[in-house]
Amino acid sequence: MGVKTLLSHSFRIAKKDLTELFRNRLGLVMLIVMPLFMMAMIGFIYPSNGATVTDLPVALVNEDAGFGNSTIPSQAFLMGLQQINDQTHMLKLSDAASIDEIRDKVQKGELNGGIVVPSNFSTCIMTGEQGTIIIITDQSNPTISATMQAALTATFDQMGTLLAQQKVQLLNSTVTADNSLAVVKPYNVQTEGVVPGNPSYFDFIAPGIMAMTVMMSVMTGLPVAISQEKEIGTMDGMMVAPISRLSIILGKTLAQTARGLLQGAIILALAVGLFGVTIHGNIFLVFGLLLLGVFAFVGLGVVITSFAKDQETAQMMMTTLMFPMMFLSGVLFPIQQMPWYMQTISHFLPLTYAADALRKVMVLGAGIPAIANELIILIAFGVVMTSIAVPVFRRLMTR
Repeated sequence: MGVKTLLSHSFRIAKKDLTELFRNRLGLVMLIVMPLFMMAMIGFIYPSNGATVTDLPVALVNEDAGFGNSTIPSQAFLMGLQQINDQTHMLKLSDAASIDEIRDKVQKGELNGGIVVPSNFSTCIMTGEQGTIIIITDQSNPTISATMQAALTATFDQMGTLLAQQKVQLLNSTVTADNSLAVVKPYNVQTEGVVPGNPSYFDFIAPGIMAMTVMMSVMTGLPVAISQEKEIGTMDGMMVAPISRLSIILGKTLAQTARGLLQGAIILALAVGLFGVTIHGNIFLVFGLLLLGVFAFVGLGVVITSFAKDQETAQMMMTTLMFPMMFLSGVLFPIQQMPWYMQTISHFLPLTYAADALRKVMVLGAGIPAIANELIILIAFGVVMTSIAVPVFRRLMTR
């Protein structure tokens, strides 16, 4: 059989599968709705504009006993906190009588935390010692706790800097309002990224979602494309037809590739059009990586589906394989945050390299040389799995 005949038969198989897909209106709707729903859900959870948390219910306890019948330092601190909060609207401040009341309300879910001004605050400030502010956080919600702690620490640091500037100006006549900050903080740190702008968490997660959706499209579509045809008997018709087993696999692969690219394109359009994700690299390279991702996962899907007795078993096997890959491949969280043994496992998963390559191109504007390792691994994985899939498919279809 020549290459022309092989390709002709493959296109006919792919056309048959795609025709069945387009005739199945509910399946076609779900094919489009699934990436829309996934990207919209994640996009609104992690806004691309880097929106911060607002109106966190936080109680304030002022236990300051004053210094010489004066509580000016604590009053000035609370006034400054209120002014900054009026600008940021991060906190929804209320008063509490004691730390115990704050803890009680945090346990009841009425507060996300508290701010305590200790009894010796004014004394410390007036005698030249370092004053302490206590932040009480809700440890049952680490994300909100860390966000509130970081924001309050930055706010208090800003307030402390303003106070230090005022004191320095009083101590030295050569220090003015213009140069007092350089005396208090002689070092100024500026952070610059590889590309302009400040990518949000959504910019990090969007390429991973694209790679994961392509994987899910292929891995969930293959059980229907192969196992279902075995169950209803149409596979037997193809097996007795004068076409090669390779043509059947290639045809199925082409159909799944079209499905995967369609869903990847939908997610890409949503990420750019609705959530403002900027693609710093070449858009054609992004689509090329999506295509390569499909190629890498198709062979694996064919092997798994060929061993399954029915469609349900195949889908269960696919789900069992996809679920850990979603969490171990750096799609949702950086791999560097995982324990070393989890990082080792992630290096054996093709989704890790697909997500990394897409992220480098979309976020960092990388070209082909920068992602050469990921390309080589994905191509090698796809070639190896396809080489295994063809004989496995032939043997299992003829037994």
